[in-house]
Amino acid sequence: MATFTIMRLTFLEAARRRIALAAFLLGIAFLALFAIGFHFMRTETGLPTSEDPGTTLLRSQVFNFLGQMGLYAVNFLTIAMGALVSADTLAGEIASGTIQALVTKPVRRAEIVLGKWLGFAVLLAVYLTLMDGGLMAAVYLQSGYVFPNIGTGLLLTYLETLVVMTLTLACSSTFSTLATGGIVFGMWGLAFIGGFVEQVGALLNNATAVNIGIVSSLILPTEAVFRRAQYAMMSPVARSLGFSAGPLLVVSVPSLAMVIYAALYLLAWLALAVRQFNRRDL
Repeated sequence: MATFTIMRLTFLEAARRRIALAAFLLGIAFLALFAIGFHFMRTETGLPTSEDPGTTLLRSQVFNFLGQMGLYAVNFLTIAMGALVSADTLAGEIASGTIQALVTKPVRRAEIVLGKWLGFAVLLAVYLTLMDGGLMAAVYLQSGYVFPNIGTGLLLTYLETLVVMTLTLACSSTFSTLATGGIVFGMWGLAFIGGFVEQVGALLNNATAVNIGIVSSLILPTEAVFRRAQYAMMSPVARSLGFSAGPLLVVSVPSLAMVIYAALYLLAWLALAVRQFNRRDL
């Protein structure tokens, strides 16, 4: 019960913080901008409006591409919020001494870490559902297009954001807030560049570039998981061709083994966060 109490308090505290409020306001502004932009791109770019199969197929490819662009932006906003709200949760409370109010109670340190993790996980689930749901609703209401494999894509995207949040929480249990932010965004940038190098290498049949991307995915599997999510929600035509020219290239499709690795990676960092916080001198 202590874990769930801390989870509830963490969720409420995070929801009240200015960072979370700013993320939600920016998210609403982004959805409004995307809906307006999608409307004009749909109506003023010369897309044919006849209902023959060829025209319908062409429109679905365009709508999928535009939607994927929006989903990529939502993915970045969610990752940023997950990292920013959790970077200060342990490091900041340790530095300010407010953590003493918790550790002096009959609550184990592991329950504190797990409660905070669950609170942030619920917050990210709410944010991601509202953002991705709002974007897909904007596409559907204006065009009638429905993304394929929505459930799989959303779960994979959520896993990616949980990996970043868990890594941030683990670093926050050991380092200062500023150092935590530098480490997490540095690793995320490394994974992004490595993932892009892998896709370009696969496009050009360059094994060295592909191996560089695989190594970067082992260091932080966020980009691999997101590309798997992007591949799941690609149009059937693009998936059958084995290529997507969306916001990120998907030529080398990450395997299910990489998704399993990402889940184990998350659990390892969560265990490390508990271990480090237990050993931390408060």
